[in-house]
Amino acid sequence: MTDSDTHDLAFERPSGPAPSITRLAATVERLRKQIREAQANADGRALIEMAKGVLIERLRCGPAQAATQLETLSRQAGFTVLELAADLVNQAAQDRISAAVGEFLLNTAAGSEATAAVRLRTAESGLLAAGDTQRVAESVLEHAVAPLGATAVAIWSAGTDASLSLVGFAGIGAHEAERWRYVPPGVATLARQALAQRDAQWIEDLGVSGLPSIGDRGGGRAAIPVGAGGKLLGVLEICWPRPVAPQPPPVLRQMEALAELCAHTLESDLAALRAAERSDLAELTRLADGLFDPALVLLPLLDADGELADFRIHHVNTCFVDLAGRPRDLVHGSSLLEMYPMAAIEGQLFERIEHVFATGDTFRADHLMLTELVDQVPLTVAAALSITRHGDTVLVVWRMEDEAARLAALLQHAQRLGRVGGFEENAVTSEITWSDQVFALYGLAPTADPIPLAHLPGHVHDADADGVRRFLRTLLRYRRPASTGCRLVRSDGVTRHIRIIAEPVHDSAGHLLAVRGAYQDVSAQHWTEIALSATRDRLTDSEVHAAQQSSLARQLQQAIMPDAQPAADAFGLRIAVRYRPTEQAHLVGGDWYDTLVLPSKEILVSVGDITGHGITAATGMVVLRNALRGLATTGAGPGQMMTWLNLVAHHLTDSIFATAICGLYNPRTRVLRWARAGHLPPVLVRAGRAAPLAELRGVILGAVPEAAYEEGELRLEPGDTLLLYTDGLIERRDRLLDQCVERLLTISAEFTGTLDDRLEHLLDGSDADTDDDTCVVGIQVGAAPDM
Repeated sequence: MTDSDTHDLAFERPSGPAPSITRLAATVERLRKQIREAQANADGRALIEMAKGVLIERLRCGPAQAATQLETLSRQAGFTVLELAADLVNQAAQDRISAAVGEFLLNTAAGSEATAAVRLRTAESGLLAAGDTQRVAESVLEHAVAPLGATAVAIWSAGTDASLSLVGFAGIGAHEAERWRYVPPGVATLARQALAQRDAQWIEDLGVSGLPSIGDRGGGRAAIPVGAGGKLLGVLEICWPRPVAPQPPPVLRQMEALAELCAHTLESDLAALRAAERSDLAELTRLADGLFDPALVLLPLLDADGELADFRIHHVNTCFVDLAGRPRDLVHGSSLLEMYPMAAIEGQLFERIEHVFATGDTFRADHLMLTELVDQVPLTVAAALSITRHGDTVLVVWRMEDEAARLAALLQHAQRLGRVGGFEENAVTSEITWSDQVFALYGLAPTADPIPLAHLPGHVHDADADGVRRFLRTLLRYRRPASTGCRLVRSDGVTRHIRIIAEPVHDSAGHLLAVRGAYQDVSAQHWTEIALSATRDRLTDSEVHAAQQSSLARQLQQAIMPDAQPAADAFGLRIAVRYRPTEQAHLVGGDWYDTLVLPSKEILVSVGDITGHGITAATGMVVLRNALRGLATTGAGPGQMMTWLNLVAHHLTDSIFATAICGLYNPRTRVLRWARAGHLPPVLVRAGRAAPLAELRGVILGAVPEAAYEEGELRLEPGDTLLLYTDGLIERRDRLLDQCVERLLTISAEFTGTLDDRLEHLLDGSDADTDDDTCVVGIQVGAAPDM
């Protein structure tokens, strides 16, 4: 090799990663795999060792014999050693895990027995051997919930201030875990919801729920509270990558069993905190003694199963006042339910204390009714109440309400809202006492001298002075209660409408001692009554005017279109009309119909409906009906007539909108040409069948300045019947319009009879409920006419 070759090789850059880096990465991955396998084997070995202990106890044998027996039994049963070990531990333990496995097996195939037992028992052995919540989370994911499709687990620790701390996780990135390391109180997460409800929470899809939580924003979630001794220690949260339907109760029981296992690790993590809390108990006691309100320091009392049964009253402060009046020494050291048995009633004190102890939430109420037994008689008192948790200790503070002070406050609120002020005049000392409301009524400062009642005539409107003098005579001379209303004229020129009521106070001998009474500012009521009176007058005028307008519109409508016309024959075409106005007088509508033989021997048939009611609709109907008659004499077709009629509605009337159908029938050819402007198509009855004509294009009249209308043609056969109608015949508020039309088609197809009877049948059978006018025109084709 030459020097130049050596130089080239020294500076050559490989295209891929260096072999040393590749080897290092492979080594790291291999070591990680070995560690995971070692951890799994360790969890399995721990479970097998527990099974050996069961056999040693039952067979009275040594460890080696127990191991040999375990292997022999597994071969005979067709199980693996690990599966048989889980089964033995389940039979021996009979704990919540055993119950969860048993319930699961009742609802699944028999082949799932080993899987469920091994999964939970392996998770348990891993949790007991883990020593920290991080290993616990990894073991729960690997052995218990990964077979259920879960991809992540989070273990939360509940703080005394209702906060949450992430103490273990698996399947979640380190950066995401750091973001969720601490959740402050009040943040509504799924874990927080599980603590508040004190029950397992299941969400099919986290993304749909809107709740924030650790990990991916979608997929199913389960949050199970972790508790011990009546106190919630945290939450086990399990994550799935995709939406998951609610699981059956057996699976939920498995998850609750896992949460119970997590409680052991959380309890050990909190052991140091409990030691600190015990040292803080003395500090909390000193804090309670510094309060000016009665306070109790409570410690939990657990039953034989470790469940919360009661609270012990550890300390009562120096300001403590018992609800039943008992001395402090009798209450101190007793149990809560022993001293206050009524607290156990649902919704009473114990339920609230137990909730605060379990969840860490603070309870506070400014007004609460508490019930307790006094000499075996229930006594209910009002109090303000505060309950807080401090570690394993609960502080209860209450303040008994002063009933007299509460009533005085209520009276002040009532006086303020009712604009009422009280006064008293001492007839012996001439001393006058006013409330603040009276000073404000007179427009005086609270430091001003009150005005004697005898001077009141000089402070009212001149027209009211005589009435006030009569009031004073009744009160002061005849010494009877009296009242009056007047206009008080203040020194600043403002006039207030007031009402005064007063009564004399005298001794047994009849001597006047004082006059007590009240002023009420009724100015707002006075002006409201005046406004109501004026409104009532205007309303009366409006009602009279509306009645006159409705009457005029009805007369105009009936003059142009009578309710019924006898059938008429023209060139072999029989025509009948029925019109039924609305029963509501103020809802006179703008429906119209028209039939006319034109000079060209063609027959004009039209039906229309003006929007709105009253005189405007009636006059608009007259305009469009007469305009269409005039346009028909021009010889134009129906489409062109509708275009011109739209111009009339848009430009020559005052905001008229209408739907309409216009048809021209040629008796010689029996061809009907027709166009429509937003109106329901006619119905053709032929050979026992009824069907609507095509929905031709055409907007309602008056909506746009210019519009074109599609024109259609139909050749009628002898015996055909064509029905033109307005929506008042069929429309219902609780039914789609298509359904209403379908009902009309059914009725029309089934009917057999004369044209007049057909129209009467349609009106009588109508179930429309829109309080609208109804118009229907029927034309029936007879034999070919002689032209």
